[in-house]
Amino acid sequence: MGDIETNQIESLDLKDSNQDPDFVDPWNVHTSSATGIDYAKLIVRFGSSSIDDALINRIETVTGKPVHHFLKRGIFFSHREMHRILDLYEQKKPFYLYTGRGPSADAMHLGHLVPFVFTKWLQDTFDVPLVIQMTDDEKYLWKDLTIDDLKRVALENVKDIIALGFDMEKTFIFCDFTYIGQCPAFYRTIVQIQKHVTFNQVKGIFGFGESDNIGKIAFPAVQAAPSFSSAFPHIFNGKPDLPCLIPCAIDQDPYFRMTRDVAPRLNLQKPALIHSIFFPSLQGATSKMSSSDPNSSIILTDTPAQIKNKINKYAFSGGRATVEEHREKGGNCDVDVSFQYLRFFLEDDEKLEKIRKDYSKGDLLTGHLKKELITLLQDIVGKIQERRKTVTDDIANQFMTPRKLKFDY
Repeated sequence: MGDIETNQIESLDLKDSNQDPDFVDPWNVHTSSATGIDYAKLIVRFGSSSIDDALINRIETVTGKPVHHFLKRGIFFSHREMHRILDLYEQKKPFYLYTGRGPSADAMHLGHLVPFVFTKWLQDTFDVPLVIQMTDDEKYLWKDLTIDDLKRVALENVKDIIALGFDMEKTFIFCDFTYIGQCPAFYRTIVQIQKHVTFNQVKGIFGFGESDNIGKIAFPAVQAAPSFSSAFPHIFNGKPDLPCLIPCAIDQDPYFRMTRDVAPRLNLQKPALIHSIFFPSLQGATSKMSSSDPNSSIILTDTPAQIKNKINKYAFSGGRATVEEHREKGGNCDVDVSFQYLRFFLEDDEKLEKIRKDYSKGDLLTGHLKKELITLLQDIVGKIQERRKTVTDDIANQFMTPRKLKFDY
C-alpha cells in the first residue's frame, strides 16, 4: 500500500488535466459541468475508496446508531481506511479526530459548516477526542492579510465553530501561530515530517513553482503534523502512535496522501480519512463560492431578510423558463442549488424525497422550493447565531488552552 501511495504522490500533478472539466487542489476547485465535480473520477484520480452500502451498514452495526444523513446521501462519499477505524472501535482501542479550518473571513459560510457538523456527529457517536487546527499561518502565506488580521479572524471563526456545540472536555482548538510556541513537541513533529518529504514530492503534489515563497513549500508538514498524536503530548500522555481519523473536504486529501506516505518512515500510524463533496455556490456548480463575494454564499452573520434575498435573487434554478414548461417537463434537481442545499441541511429523508419527486415532475415550482430552503436556513442560521452570542473570548480561550481532555491514556 505504501509503495502505491508513494508512486501516486510522485507522479500526481494536480495541474495536468487538459481534457478534464474538473480541477481540484487545496486552494482551487473549478468545474465546467453544471452538475458539478465528477466525484467517481476524483476517487480514481486520488486513489481513495468509495463509501458503499456495506461500509454504511457496518458503521450502523458497530455503533448501534443510525448514520448521519451526510453518509446516506453521499455527501461524505470517499474514505481511506475507515474499516480500520471501525476495527479499533470494536476492539475498544483508542483513536482521535482531527479536522481544521483556514481562517480568512470574519464569518464562516454554510459550506464551511459541513466538515464540522459531520465531525461533531463522529465525536458524539464514537466518544473520542477532537483536535481542530486553525491554519492562520497558511492564510498569511497565501493571502494578502496581516498577522494581526488573522489573529482577529481566527478568534471569530473559533467562536463560530464552538457555536456548533462542541464539548470543551473533549475538544482542543489551536491556532498554528500560537500553538507552535506553546508545544515544542508540535514543532518537533513538523520538522520530522519536513526532513522526510522532498521538494520534488511537494512540487508534484501541490504544483509549487519557483516563484512560490518558501513558507508555502514548508507548510504541508504543518497541516500533516496533527495527524500524529506526538503533536499533542498533553492530550495523549506523550503517546506518539495513536491512530487518527480526519474528516475533510476531498480537496484537502493531497496533504494527507503526503502524510500517509511519510508516516511509516517516522514509525507512526497513517491517518485514516473520510471525504466530503463540495458545497455549491449559490450561483451553481460552475461558479466559485468565495468568502470575498457575500452573494456567492449564505454567511453565518446573515439576517433572515438577507438569507431570503440571497436565495430568491442568486440561487441558481433548475426550473424551466415558464411555469407552463415547468409544469410539463419538471425541474432538474441535479443543477438546482436550492435542492442541493436541502440535500445538505434538510434532515427529514421523506420530506426531501417528496420535494425531489414533486419538483422533478413539475408539481412544485421554483418559488415554492426556494421558500422551503429559506425557512430551513433562517432557522439553522438563527440558532447558530443565538448560541454564538453565548461564546465569549474567555470560553474560546479555554477551548484553545493546551490541556488534558477527559480521556486517559
